[in-house]
Amino acid sequence: MREFSKKTEASIINLKDGDNTVIQEKLKELYHVIHQCQEERNRSEHNLTNIAKTHERMQHEQKLSPYYKTKLRGLYKTAMQDADSEAELLRKALDTIAEVRAIRNERRIATKNSAVERPKETIRRGALMKMLQQNALTLPLWIGKGNEKPPPLCGAIPAESNYIAKVGDMVAALVKAPDGDENWILAEVIQYNHNTNKYEVDDIDEEQKERHFLSRRRVVPLPLMRANPETDPEALFSKGTLVMALYPQTTCFYRAVIHEPPKGAQEEYQVLFEDSSYADGYSPPLSVAQRYVIVCKESRKK
Repeated sequence: MREFSKKTEASIINLKDGDNTVIQEKLKELYHVIHQCQEERNRSEHNLTNIAKTHERMQHEQKLSPYYKTKLRGLYKTAMQDADSEAELLRKALDTIAEVRAIRNERRIATKNSAVERPKETIRRGALMKMLQQNALTLPLWIGKGNEKPPPLCGAIPAESNYIAKVGDMVAALVKAPDGDENWILAEVIQYNHNTNKYEVDDIDEEQKERHFLSRRRVVPLPLMRANPETDPEALFSKGTLVMALYPQTTCFYRAVIHEPPKGAQEEYQVLFEDSSYADGYSPPLSVAQRYVIVCKESRKK
């Protein structure tokens, strides 16, 4: 066992070295793209200034002559092209960031799986809550091109029926507690076995305990992107929808009703959790990020 552990650790070290090289290259690429984006923005400022000045002249002369029509048409066309170029660079930058995150996540999972003889580290409660909040805040925002519709796992849009969550992804997992009760917990995918059609997941809050082996029906992938309420409101749960949401300062999902969907890209849902301690059976409105609000897999209690 000791020999196996040494070999495994050596392979992880090599993996880290290779990953570091790739990450450094990706960061250099990101730095270059960001500079390109700034140059593109600076270049477009001149054109936007011309548009503003042209409108001022028109107002002063109080007429829209054929000359101004032609000039404005050309200026606006250039402005649209500049905006498209900047948007493409921003998408490229976001893709590069996602690649770096994926590499780091794969390294973390590989290191975790190689810890044959070392006890697993337990994240302090406060640090865990901060990490989950940061994870929700940095979830990519979907920005489509033209009339492009949001894809699966964007906001409230569920995964396709044949979707398999990737290693390192966070999911809601239905697990059985020692007392026999079943709870939906926040978990991390360790692997998926195609022979048994089962996930191997870690409870995000209890990594020192045994892992869970669950069928696909007991695992719900969390959103991989946020939906923008201003451009894609249909990709959000509407008011009154029954959902499952992560109760604030916990790692468990509970049934809730949408009180108010987000109104802005940075805003969270306001949800009412089912709670029998209140006269109407629901808690006061509580804020929950898009990342941790998913379709309800249970029917209403009778």
